[in-house]
Amino acid sequence: MKGIKGKILKVDLNNQQYEVDEKGDQFYRKYIGGRGFALYYMHKEMNPKVDPLSPENMLVFAGSILVGAQGPAIPRLTVCGKSPLTGSFGESEAGGFWAPELKKAGFDAVVVTGRAEKPVYLWIKDGEVEFRDAGHLWGKVTGEVQESIREEHGDKQIHVAQIGPGGENLVRFGNITNKLGHFNGRCGLGAVMGSKNLKAIAVRGTKNVELADREKVLELNRWTAKEGMQTSQGKRLHKSGTWTTVRSNHEAGALPTRNWNKGQFFGVDKISDESWQESIAREGRGCFACPIRCKRVVEVDNELEVDPAYGGPEYETVGALGSTLEIDSKEIIAKANELCNKHTLDTISTGMTIAFAMECYENGLLTREDCDGLDLKFGNGEAALTLIDKIARREGIGDLLAEGSKRAAEKIGQGAEKYVHQVKGQEVPMHDPRVKTGVGLQYALASYGADHMKAPHDTDFVSEEKHGFKSLKPLGLDKPVDPLSLSDDKVRLFYTLEVYWTLIDILGCCCFGYAPAGPVSLEQLLELIKAVTGDHISLKELMDAAERSIDMARVFNNKIGLTREDDRLADKFFENFADGPLKGTGGIDREEFEQAVELYYRMMGWDPQTLEPERSKLAKMGITWISEDEGEDS
Repeated sequence: MKGIKGKILKVDLNNQQYEVDEKGDQFYRKYIGGRGFALYYMHKEMNPKVDPLSPENMLVFAGSILVGAQGPAIPRLTVCGKSPLTGSFGESEAGGFWAPELKKAGFDAVVVTGRAEKPVYLWIKDGEVEFRDAGHLWGKVTGEVQESIREEHGDKQIHVAQIGPGGENLVRFGNITNKLGHFNGRCGLGAVMGSKNLKAIAVRGTKNVELADREKVLELNRWTAKEGMQTSQGKRLHKSGTWTTVRSNHEAGALPTRNWNKGQFFGVDKISDESWQESIAREGRGCFACPIRCKRVVEVDNELEVDPAYGGPEYETVGALGSTLEIDSKEIIAKANELCNKHTLDTISTGMTIAFAMECYENGLLTREDCDGLDLKFGNGEAALTLIDKIARREGIGDLLAEGSKRAAEKIGQGAEKYVHQVKGQEVPMHDPRVKTGVGLQYALASYGADHMKAPHDTDFVSEEKHGFKSLKPLGLDKPVDPLSLSDDKVRLFYTLEVYWTLIDILGCCCFGYAPAGPVSLEQLLELIKAVTGDHISLKELMDAAERSIDMARVFNNKIGLTREDDRLADKFFENFADGPLKGTGGIDREEFEQAVELYYRMMGWDPQTLEPERSKLAKMGITWISEDEGEDS
């Protein structure tokens, strides 16, 4: 098989040693990449019950069979481990340049175990691996670290996956960045990196990835740059990224505002797409070899001094650090985003945890003294900026909030849990399931806590004329489904879309490049896989690989002790909207939702009570070896 190196780097930080695990084509066809690779090693070589912040936890950085080829929108890096935020399987994807550079440097993935005695960083170049002292880097923010490592090696082409002070200080929603503006954001995997005293992994590769048909790959990239960018999806992403979602959600009455107590924001005109474009937005940026260039960049040159090197906020960040906190200043939101990027904090969990603290403060559960003298009222942008720094450094009230909103509520008590909106301990993203019930299923059923990128959203499949519906018809979609429905048809749609979206993840593809959200069709994706690998890998084989990884994640969580009770949607979404055009309506019916969840379990071949996959399902997927009583790879 072309497109791969056939080598997985396994690093033991305890002894500062490494070995290379060489895998054949069968492994790559079966697991594809991303979480597929990670879960193979996590089941094979790790006890799922370990403390997430212990040396025994495993951290896997994985590309895929496609990553490294110069095709459109295939830059993705998946990082997996046991999450310190949820206590379950943790997974997060990032764009950028790091994963393609790792493959050029000779490896398809890096598996990290153990804990270094002192801070270190890994230096990987063209198949060579070194453990370097990182004492001089510890405590520095990400921009300083990237510059220092590049200067140390005299090479500005080095790509660095790293943590800032948030990861070092074990903030449970600390994340990992590459090239300062691309993030493995969710699940707190930056804290796992910090617990291992691993400051960074720097990679440099000078060897091209061997492709079966390089010209075909480049041809598809040229098509995307020219014709694909003329589609409505391509134009919107290139011009605005995800900023347009701010106004559309506000107009629908479903923009998270004031810690989800409202669905419309009085300051929307100041933080909508048009407002960003007219003021502090700068040129767009992109990821490795991708012509879409959907990353928005901002710059502020007043006293806040927002550096464009750190990119700019996407919709999730504008919602979490803007409307959710009732902050209507673009400059404050941009600065908050920059601080999170410097310190490596997940912007969704950061914003939601601060919103929780603000609601506690306004209801008397936290006093000004508790908050280090900060006036934590909604709308206080200066206080929010101060709090971000405190969280990253675990100073004062920041030490409590660095635990995440769920754990903070447990410590505060007094009924504080009613101000927390989370699933499995992970704060919910900025999409309201009351207007898209499939998103509710995503939140409840994702193995790694509330996530809005587990499947395409309902609104793409409400009509036969929708691009999403037409583009994914080959998956067996036969009729549109109402976005508010929880019918059998909705569950079937969700099941199909979840498997497909998981495929996109394990292939290392960006969802903004491929159907239904992007311009590249399913048929073109299959052509790309053939052009990269030289192998015909059927759609069925690919979908099986995706579903296999979903089964593997479920079994991993079952071994930890998660139950059906953990697949629970936040209470807020069973309540009616309090304002806007949907006022007095919208609350999801609990019984209907529970029935939909159970139907999903049965579609997956899992026992609806124990959530254990039937042995016949594991046999069908070729992974009976992951069960408790077998334990060996077949």
